[in-house]
Amino acid sequence: MLDVDVRQPGEGSRLAGATADGKVTSFDLRLRGPGGEPVDLIRTLNSHGFVDLPPMRPSADYRSVELTLRAGRGRPRTVRIAASRAGHARVSILGTPASERATARLVATVRHVLRLDADLSAFYEAASGDPDLAWVTSGAGRMVQSPTVFEDVVKTICTTNCTWSATTRMVHAIVEHLGERAPGSEPHGPWGRAFPTPATMAEAGESFYRDVARTGYRGAYLQQLARSIDRGELDLEAFATATAEELSDQELEDRLLALPGVGPYAAAHIMMTLGRYHRLILDSWTRPTFAKKVGRAKVSDAGIERRFRRYGPYAGLAFWLYLTRDWVD
Repeated sequence: MLDVDVRQPGEGSRLAGATADGKVTSFDLRLRGPGGEPVDLIRTLNSHGFVDLPPMRPSADYRSVELTLRAGRGRPRTVRIAASRAGHARVSILGTPASERATARLVATVRHVLRLDADLSAFYEAASGDPDLAWVTSGAGRMVQSPTVFEDVVKTICTTNCTWSATTRMVHAIVEHLGERAPGSEPHGPWGRAFPTPATMAEAGESFYRDVARTGYRGAYLQQLARSIDRGELDLEAFATATAEELSDQELEDRLLALPGVGPYAAAHIMMTLGRYHRLILDSWTRPTFAKKVGRAKVSDAGIERRFRRYGPYAGLAFWLYLTRDWVD
């Protein structure tokens, strides 16, 4: 929802809500889900570790974030998302004033990244009766997602069998050396660059993944994935728009498991970014974190799954929020 209709000198009516001030075009987004549920922007920006990976760049206090996005055929643009007046987020397009068409595209992409079109009202109803999770009904639960499924899959593959510092190193190198730079951004480093396209990643040679990004065994998987998309053999983006009736959770999981470099952990992780929450992400961080929170030395996977079974299709989301409550508090 955009709020104000603004005209600039020499222009016709611009996109409602967009205002141009020198070098910045800004607009407000209403923070309300389709079921009427509130959206906590700070919780959303702190929902997932991917917010620390370029093209996203959080502020030092994690209360705002900058990210570089594509806006059609033109050069990428960097936008800043921050809290605004009550119930709204202020989105500012950095650099020269953006055209109405570019602004409209960026509005749609920001809504997608913040998952504003996801209806969490059924999840909130279930969580309201759980003393450990009733707090989420104030606006938590939206998982920041990348503009494309491809980006989330690549980043997820870069988290497999390694430390977070290794993931950061790999993604930084991929974006810095292969991502297209937004006008006015720094000439070096990953910031101010859009995530590379499948075509660009497909063209990068084996030596790039081995010597520059240092992706290890993942390099072959990333090349194979990018080439399949570039050749038209694979359409990852269809996963984001398919409904559960068109593509069941099990079918989606099976298709993800067929991707190069994607195993059970990665499939559950990618499904979370797609808004399919029935699987719990069980890994070397989530298992001990849950055990510590319940005061146990160790808890079996079956025991963890029993705790969140009541949430049905939202079991994985309930589990994740249970673990990450203190990321903001």
